[in-house]
Amino acid sequence: MKTVLVTGAAGLIGKAVTEMLLSKGYNVIATDKAPDPFGGADNLSYIQCSVTDKDKISNTLSGSKVDALIHLACTVDNDFPDVLSSEEEKTSAVVDKYLYKAAVSAGVKDIMLISTHQIYAPQKTREPIRETMNEKPSSIYAKLKYEAEKALANAVKKTDVKAVIMRVCPVYTKDYVENLKAKVYDPKDGCAFVYGYGDYGYTFTCVYNIVDFVNGILNCPQGITYHGVYNVCDSKPIVAKDIVEALRNDHKIGAVMSRNYGTDAVKGAAVLFGSKASKTEYRYNDLSIACSNISYDNTKAQRISTFRWKFTNTK
Repeated sequence: MKTVLVTGAAGLIGKAVTEMLLSKGYNVIATDKAPDPFGGADNLSYIQCSVTDKDKISNTLSGSKVDALIHLACTVDNDFPDVLSSEEEKTSAVVDKYLYKAAVSAGVKDIMLISTHQIYAPQKTREPIRETMNEKPSSIYAKLKYEAEKALANAVKKTDVKAVIMRVCPVYTKDYVENLKAKVYDPKDGCAFVYGYGDYGYTFTCVYNIVDFVNGILNCPQGITYHGVYNVCDSKPIVAKDIVEALRNDHKIGAVMSRNYGTDAVKGAAVLFGSKASKTEYRYNDLSIACSNISYDNTKAQRISTFRWKFTNTK
């Protein structure tokens, strides 16, 4: 069975991925600065350290015959805070400088990096965003993930290492709804809101679709070319009214007000120009495009995984 090294293994995404790998019998080396949350397993080796610990991580890669590296650290919803500073940029840059090269030198054949949908340039049409569309990262998070993508691409150039970049939309599970809530809740007013009937939507990613995609990559038949960039996201957007209804049923929000989109869109566009929040806050909600129904095409990724998880059946 393959040996897989997972960084950021104690985070939201990392924990779900690691638990899947363990259940399927992979030999897992899990690293995180947090204590071991898995309770011990025969096929698990847990190393509590920061991913910036170059010596420890590099020595682990070179001394353990690792087949695949899944780099989930340096990720919002895994181990970075919601509001990012230059410190997070520096942390990610330190890791990008050594991690992928160390993996290639150690003979790792598969490297998976989690990235973000925020990398894409703003779209002028309502056509779904595909992996071939232009990139123009503007937020701190988008920029640091874009640099990570470029560092990985450079490290595997002229090698036979297969690099997979997962551009993930905001994640959720049944219990983890912070990204969903951010689209329908205004912290300034202290309540949720919708425009009209709330029939506009947003693209998200159920954490378990990421888990299935990772498993699909690890089990790709020989001869299948899977090196490249993938939009890893749910197949259909989640509409605002369904988010509000679910959060109300679970008592995660209270009152919901109806607001005028035209007025908010104008205000949102004015605030966005030069806004510090839009650059530093991962969950910043750009009200000027709230009803634009921007979607992301996961057709390419569906060749690897079925993307069976959605808002109504997540766990």
